[in-house]
Amino acid sequence: MKLGIVGLPNVGKSTLFNAITNAGAESANYPFCTIDPNVGVVAVPDVRLSWLSDFYKPKKTTPAVIEFVDIAGLVKGASKGEGLGNKFLANIRETAAIVHVVRCFDDENVIHVEGSTDPLRDIGIIDLELIMADLEMVERRAEKAQKLLKSGDKKAAREAEVFASLRDWLNDGNSARSFDCDEDDAAIIASAELLSLKPIIYAANLDEDGFADYHSVAYYKQVEELAAREGAQVIPVCAKLEAEIAELPAEDKQEFLQDLGITESGLDRLIKASYALLGLISFLTSGEDECRAWTIKNGTKAPQAAGKIHTDFERGFIRAEVVAFEDLKTCGSMNAAKEKGLVRSEGKEYVMKDGDIVLFRFNV
Repeated sequence: MKLGIVGLPNVGKSTLFNAITNAGAESANYPFCTIDPNVGVVAVPDVRLSWLSDFYKPKKTTPAVIEFVDIAGLVKGASKGEGLGNKFLANIRETAAIVHVVRCFDDENVIHVEGSTDPLRDIGIIDLELIMADLEMVERRAEKAQKLLKSGDKKAAREAEVFASLRDWLNDGNSARSFDCDEDDAAIIASAELLSLKPIIYAANLDEDGFADYHSVAYYKQVEELAAREGAQVIPVCAKLEAEIAELPAEDKQEFLQDLGITESGLDRLIKASYALLGLISFLTSGEDECRAWTIKNGTKAPQAAGKIHTDFERGFIRAEVVAFEDLKTCGSMNAAKEKGLVRSEGKEYVMKDGDIVLFRFNV
């Protein structure tokens, strides 16, 4: 699961990505890897895994991870191939969601490519490039459906109608995300892999003073109001500060945050929000050898979750012994949780919950 980090030049996008990659390098027992120069893997912050690791003192602790792609090359006209336009659009197409970094501070020493700070204008520029690229795709799909319609393909009638309506919607400057339709039509649209259909988080990049009191920053309020209208999330960050925090040892990081009067960094909030945006949850396994967070889609049933560990676990699934993290923490041990009847035996139809601690029973 990849998230693409996008933004105009000089909005703090690369600084934020560098903070992410440094945070990855610091994550305990998970070797940070750079897949290529603009892709980084980072641990998803999880206090439950930290507690289990402190409790069991395992040989190894493995967090859930998420992948971020620093997508370069966006300028006005990217959809027409300006700058690194075609490469930019191809990179974004490979991601599951978008983190859109928006500059929300004035600084005469950091030149803005558009000459001034204006978050809504900047968002509009990127939105328009995505919409323009989508228009080409939708036009092709509408034409294809019309040709199939002439050959007697019954499904093509609905496709032609849906893509024609979507084309008009995009032509008015609206994103595919905001196109109102039922589930069947949404499935048709999803097959086109449109850029403006991808879920989005706005990372509002503030300076240090603004980050300390972001609710009072007019630029941030503009992004917040836009996100609310779109049903999107906005996370306040200070990319410069995040880069400094990411370089600190773990023991100094918390003290630094306390001095700032915050409980977690903007980067940690962004990573967790990104994980949730993709519809992902974690279940946990624990013991003296390893404590680990496993990533699954929300709604996954127990046998398929077991298959994440090993295909034999899914093939020979018998049952799952499950305890909620909070119950284990309250009881203090697995035995105490069992005595109180809080460890449940669940079958093949059990839908996994975020924070479940599981022991899978299987036979092959």
